[in-house]
Parts: sequence; structure tokens; C-alpha cells
Amino acid sequence: MRASPVGRTVRFAVLLAFLVVFLIPVYVLVVTSFKPLDEADPAAAWELPSNWSLDGWSGAWETLRPGLANSFKIAVTGSLIAAALGSLNGYVLSKWRFPGSDAVFTLFLFGMFIPYQAVMIPLAGLLTRMELAGTIRGLVLAHVVYGIPICTLIFRNYYVTIPNELIEAARVDGAGLLRTYSSIVLPVSGPAFAVTLIWQFTSLWNDFLFAVFLGAPDSWPVTVMLNNTAGSGAVAVQYNQQMAAALLASLPTLVVYLLLGRFFMRGLMAGALKG
Repeated sequence: MRASPVGRTVRFAVLLAFLVVFLIPVYVLVVTSFKPLDEADPAAAWELPSNWSLDGWSGAWETLRPGLANSFKIAVTGSLIAAALGSLNGYVLSKWRFPGSDAVFTLFLFGMFIPYQAVMIPLAGLLTRMELAGTIRGLVLAHVVYGIPICTLIFRNYYVTIPNELIEAARVDGAGLLRTYSSIVLPVSGPAFAVTLIWQFTSLWNDFLFAVFLGAPDSWPVTVMLNNTAGSGAVAVQYNQQMAAALLASLPTLVVYLLLGRFFMRGLMAGALKG
């Protein structure tokens, strides 16, 4: 049934109110980031700058540039490795059944519910023995290990929607496990890869706990650098630089969602009925 004009108006007004509430902090961030230091004051947070300035952005870029480079190395590398391993795991667990496969899948799922804090000390000891503590490689390894369970779940639920007849036909034609994966399964895995890459990239980019506990100044990502800007400034708090830094640190995840967002819901819902 079609909604009445009054109902549509009320619905639009409610959505518009939620949008305004959501955009208020964004407005304050953007406006303050373009103010000169003498105008960047909490008492004037709602006012537009009288003199638009890029000093905050230039200062934020100089402060966050090493952290941005480290974050890209960690997030891109960790996302690709975790997605690739999750795809292989999901393919085997969904299409190449073996004795105990359900138990193995259950153990994978248990990894999703282990809190970071519970394994932080033994993980730090392990990375120290592997001579990876305080390095980007160590952070990538930690994130890949924690990312494999959720990536496996997403790919497994997606691959169960692929007709088994295709897999059986490939076997009849003499294709093995890897040939079937590369020729039949991988070409249709785009939505699942989009979901896992968005999920992993966002998680790795926004990580703070692993970074501050397992990292070092040379390997600190942008989240640690952003935290260190809080309260910076010997004479006055540089609110314009802090607001610009917050926006700068959030731009990569926004770009990823804009590029791959249309595949996100499609990949999530693909295995909802059969998963």
C-alpha cells in the first residue's frame, strides 16, 4: 500500500532530522580545520572562519605523513593476505568436504570471539621471539591471523551459493582443487572480496590497540599519530590542526567505501539464505 502524503512527509522529516544530527560533528570538523589558529576556539566552533586558512591541513599532513604511510602498508597488505587466505579456506570448507570439516569451521569461528586483550601478552612474546615486535610485518601478521576467521566465514557463506553441479562438472573434466578454484570459483568472487577488503581495510586502518601495544615509533600507524596530536601545542591547543588531522585520517576509509560500497551489501546478502 502506498503511504499517505502525510506519512511520507513525516518520514522525510525524521530522516532529515537524523541526517542533520549526524552531520553536525562533520560541520564542526570541516569549519574548524579551515580556521587560523587564533579563530580556532571552542566558543566559536559554529562560526565560519573570517579568514580561510590551510595552516591546519599543512600541519596535520606533516604530523600524520609517516603514520599514513605505515597505515597504508599495514592495511593494504593485511587486507589482501587475509582475503586471499579466507577465500581459499571458504572454498575448501564449502565445496571440498572432508572428515571433520565442520569441526574445523567451528574452530575458525571461535577465533572471532577471542578478545584482543586476552592474547595481547602472549602475542607480544611470540612476536618478540620471531623478531617481529615493533615492526610493520609483525602488525600485519597479527591482523592477518585475527582476520582469517571472519574472512573465512564470509567466503564460506558466499561459496555455498555456487551450484555444486559446476564443481562436479569441473571434477569430471579432470580439474583439481586449485584449477577448479581459479577457473570456476575465483571469477565470481568479486562481491565477497569487496566485503572482506572493506571489512579488513577498515579494521586495520582504525586499529589502535595492536598498534600501540605491538608497534614502535617507526611502525606506528595514523591512529597512534592522531592520538598523539591531542593536546599538542606549547601555548595553545591547535584545534584547527587536530580537526584537519581527524578528517585526513578518515579519508582513506571513506574512499574505499565509495569505490566498493555498492558491492558490500550484495556480497553480505549473497550467502544469507544458504549460509
